[in-house]
Amino acid sequence: MKDLRDDRDWTQQDVADRLSVSRRAYGAYETGERTVPVNVVITLAKIYNVSTDYILGLTDERKPYPRAKR
Repeated sequence: MKDLRDDRDWTQQDVADRLSVSRRAYGAYETGERTVPVNVVITLAKIYNVSTDYILGLTDERKPYPRAKR
């Protein structure tokens, strides 16, 4: 998550604001001190346009977040 944040030149506070969490909570997600809730994983994938698998570290491929078909 830190690499994705750094790629956009965002601070932890920038991402925390987008997630509506405190900077401290987001920092704990980033360092692994706290488990990232599923809804936050999904939101991060949407923000960064990557797959949830990438956010979770299950793949190294930054595939785009799948958009719902209408």
